[in-house]
Amino acid sequence: MAFHTLSRMVEYARANRKIRFVLASAVVLLLLGIICAIFFGTWVRLFIDHELVLRPGSMTFEWWARPPVRPFIRVYVYNVTNADEFLNNGSKPVLNELGPYVYSEEWEKVNITDNENGTLSFNYRRTYTFQPELSAGPDDDAVVVPNIPMLSATSQSKHAARFLRLAMASIMDILKIKPFVEVSVGQLLWGYEDPLLKLAKDVVSKEQKLPYEEFGLLYGKNGTSPDVVTMFTGADDMSNYGIFQRYNMRERLPHWTTDQCNSISGSDGSIFPPHITKNDTLRVYDKDLCRLLPLRYLEDVETSAGVEGYRFTPPEDVFAADEHNRCFCPAGPPCAPDGLFNVSLCQYDSPIMLSFPHFYLADPALREAVEGISPPVPEDHRLFIDVQPEMGIAMRARARIQINLAVSQVLDIKQVANFPDIVFPIMWFEEGIDSLPAEVTSLLRLATRAPPLARAALGWGLSALGLLLILLAVTCLIRSSHRQSTLRLEGAALARQPPKQPSKDALELGRR
Repeated sequence: MAFHTLSRMVEYARANRKIRFVLASAVVLLLLGIICAIFFGTWVRLFIDHELVLRPGSMTFEWWARPPVRPFIRVYVYNVTNADEFLNNGSKPVLNELGPYVYSEEWEKVNITDNENGTLSFNYRRTYTFQPELSAGPDDDAVVVPNIPMLSATSQSKHAARFLRLAMASIMDILKIKPFVEVSVGQLLWGYEDPLLKLAKDVVSKEQKLPYEEFGLLYGKNGTSPDVVTMFTGADDMSNYGIFQRYNMRERLPHWTTDQCNSISGSDGSIFPPHITKNDTLRVYDKDLCRLLPLRYLEDVETSAGVEGYRFTPPEDVFAADEHNRCFCPAGPPCAPDGLFNVSLCQYDSPIMLSFPHFYLADPALREAVEGISPPVPEDHRLFIDVQPEMGIAMRARARIQINLAVSQVLDIKQVANFPDIVFPIMWFEEGIDSLPAEVTSLLRLATRAPPLARAALGWGLSALGLLLILLAVTCLIRSSHRQSTLRLEGAALARQPPKQPSKDALELGRR
């Protein structure tokens, strides 16, 4: 009986050791679950950062160098229908918005150099192809628009010596240059021979010559750009991922009055530093815009493929004539009207003013100075970029800009003596992408949906398993405790029993 009790006590001791091992394992699993729940997001971010870095030969590098997207540009031209009445009778300009004229684009980075300081240098190559089936008409449609080279020259001469203005009038009379020209849409965009530019080529010194021989609003953009861009790859600091370091060897612009306004530390709008929040301000730099364009959170969006993102758009005061934009007016008041941005310093002093289409967010008086432009509609005329916040990749975009000419009346030049001071809209365009390819969308969906599911599965799964094992171990310990108490009672009872007396037969046998 005592031997049996002792063996049971040894067996229970071994069982207790196993239970303690299970309990320790359960605690470890529970701690692992808690650690996964707390740090899993950080691990995922580190993995994303590592994969996003633009390393030559990587998948992200190939997508960046040759984006697998189908960008487009839609052009709308303001055709002037009453040019003679406007010049001779002082009538309001009557405009007829023609378009869209749609061009598909192919984007590529060429002449890529991998620098040692975590940057890449390259040139942009953009190829435009007209898409007649998507357009409102052929791009050889004739339009009547202001003669931008002529009106730029006359506006610049307003404060020159009078004899120079008279000489300019004589030259324009000889060359039969008029304030309005009739050209095709394709010529307006890609270039046509202008007599003033041709004359300037022959008489202006080499240092003062313009870098083009024809005039077109998109002249020289169909092909490889000569501009050398240097951009951070994210290898050293992901907060600079996709941000320009230099543009044509310059780290800032030379035009404006403060370093902040001269900064070019923005992206090209296709990629941004990852892990974007709704409180972040994204910045886009474009050479033709001549400044950084800030973008702020507007709303949550979701693509047709089910990828969630944030929509960013310029703040309503981005082109406001207020104190925070004073640095963009180096000549001092008067500055550009509310809602316009003067880019003349970047356009060889041509009085070009940029705005959003239909003068969205601009002074209504600008639109009311002409007839034929409908009131702006934010959904149709707002610039925006939809960004996947964790990856910093643009999923959908609409870069919408209107080009205007700020004309100054010059009485000494008879050809424009009746042309009043006016901001004359020329055209507007929207450039962007509708969606990403299926393979990119699938990766984005996996990258955004899998980590939360994995975090929940690991965190809750390990924690639940740990708690289950703890409950099981505690239950077994309680049962073992009851059994050990029973064994102790049995042992104590045995100890209190008197020694058993030997029988008579045993005594008799002992005597013998």
